[in-house]
Amino acid sequence: MKKILLFLFLGAVGFTAYSCDDDDDVVQTVDYDTISQMKDITGTFSSNGNYTISQGLNIPSTDVVLVYRSVAGNLWQQIPKSVYIPDVAGKPTNRGFDYNFVFNSQNVEIRIDDENFNLPTDLTSGEIAEYLNNQTFRIVLVPASATGVGGAKNKNASVDYSDYNAVIKYYNLDDTKVQTIKVN
Repeated sequence: MKKILLFLFLGAVGFTAYSCDDDDDVVQTVDYDTISQMKDITGTFSSNGNYTISQGLNIPSTDVVLVYRSVAGNLWQQIPKSVYIPDVAGKPTNRGFDYNFVFNSQNVEIRIDDENFNLPTDLTSGEIAEYLNNQTFRIVLVPASATGVGGAKNKNASVDYSDYNAVIKYYNLDDTKVQTIKVN
């Protein structure tokens, strides 16, 4: 009788241990259709284009678009970004505007928002050359989940998206082979 009770006890413990294993209930979603990539676009903001530069895309609706503006050489600044222009004689004071963007799965639209600022008259010719003409933007497509094929090397770390160098390192991107497109 003692042997039967021992086997029943071991069976009950074994059954309890097996039934507490919940690994079968975990559903993991992996984004295998997104490969992180980059594209440079260069264009000029003008009143004819409503101060907008557009670029077609073809990405899943679950991906994320990051946009950076080239500010000097190989330095990139994340947008949206407010730009405050120093006062100059003959121009209004407190001049400023925003580089901004919107996107969907077919298009990214980079624009200048200037609610209280008149770009054609409130900028000097040098400022137009610096802030509107031949502006280069880097579009970085990344998966919303960092587990895709082109995803992050360290799945448990977070990334500072405002730091361009941290983003390319996190997503293991090679920024020496970026496709360049001239628009408008």
